[in-house]
Amino acid sequence: MQLITRLSTRPFARWLTAAAPVLTAACLALTSATAMAQTPFSPAIRVNQDVVTWYELDQRLQFLQLLGIPGDSEAEVRQSLIDDRLRLQAIEEAGIEIPPEDVQVGIDEFAARGQLSTEEFLRVLGNAGISPETVRDFIRNQLAWRDYISSRFISRARPTEEEIDRAMGQAGGTGLQVLLSEIIIPVTPQTLGQVETLADEIAQLKSYDDFSAAAAQYSAADTRSNGGRMNWLSLNSLPPALQPVILALNEGEITSPLTLPNAVALFQLRGVREVSGGTPRYAGIEYAAYYMGGGRSPETLSTAAELTGRVDTCDDLYGVAKGQPAEVLERVTAKPSEIPRDIALELAKLDPNEISTAVTRNNGQTLVFLMLCSRTRDLGEETSRQDVANALTQQRLQAFAASLLEQLRADAVIVEQ
Repeated sequence: MQLITRLSTRPFARWLTAAAPVLTAACLALTSATAMAQTPFSPAIRVNQDVVTWYELDQRLQFLQLLGIPGDSEAEVRQSLIDDRLRLQAIEEAGIEIPPEDVQVGIDEFAARGQLSTEEFLRVLGNAGISPETVRDFIRNQLAWRDYISSRFISRARPTEEEIDRAMGQAGGTGLQVLLSEIIIPVTPQTLGQVETLADEIAQLKSYDDFSAAAAQYSAADTRSNGGRMNWLSLNSLPPALQPVILALNEGEITSPLTLPNAVALFQLRGVREVSGGTPRYAGIEYAAYYMGGGRSPETLSTAAELTGRVDTCDDLYGVAKGQPAEVLERVTAKPSEIPRDIALELAKLDPNEISTAVTRNNGQTLVFLMLCSRTRDLGEETSRQDVANALTQQRLQAFAASLLEQLRADAVIVEQ
């Protein structure tokens, strides 16, 4: 469960400082009509026995808009504050309290993600008219809800050893799959700095739609035509080094930029599920790589598309490469952990004899016509059992939390002004 929204580093800090006066004026204008009709501490919303004031509504609205956190429209902020009150009522009934020092740690982490000290962070917010208590309440509520959900449901959320085995594809039955969107941005020595800046900006995006739009505009992967959206993938088909990175994400979160040969990659998690049938592990993967000069030029891509229609198996590539230097065609059998990450990512999407043209070499001057030949099953443990157990536990806790909040809403008496 995500407790603190990921903020960017230096770009966020610069933007936060520069935007504070502008956003303050905008938020004051937005709420001026309300202020004329209401006093700041009169009720805007009643949730059972509790009250949300106009001041709290205005503070939360400014806070979310300033930080660019999703859900910053007035309607969404109202619903967020209603949910906060419902959560707090459940938390108070359970007798859960968060020590002030834990709240302070949360604020420190929040500020550090923007490469600001806590004092600088609170000062910028104060200049925008946002009180420190608004920040403390926001973080305290998230921490308390996390502890409440964990204490109430953890015994039911923890997977058994058999469930972990199944999720890792070791015992038949079920397996763990992930639903991802991807952006693969080609890099040359001349464009490295620009690509790094662009990737940092994409990593800050907050919505599925924004990520898909970026994929359509910048990605070199075949999935760009579908907004970067990939199909469900077995966790075990991903490169071993990437598996714990993906499992650590919450739905909607984006990885930090990942460096590949001649490219930078970002992934957004859209879902995790257990499926029947198991997810086999592989001891070896065989693939063929045919190297084509011209990189991703229209001419080379056109030739690759024509070649795709002529080859049915990896063996067919020997005929294509006949008479050319031996190094234009490689046929490799390797352990998943030994395969270059960009190649492994593309192979994860392919069935045997399928083709990808998303990878380049030689600083983008050579296109890799990549074909999956076969996979050999194995029951080894590349992914940590603890990583899988944590992912299953968090997935189930999130489901319990969503179900409980829905029940609290249904039972509540809510009156909005």
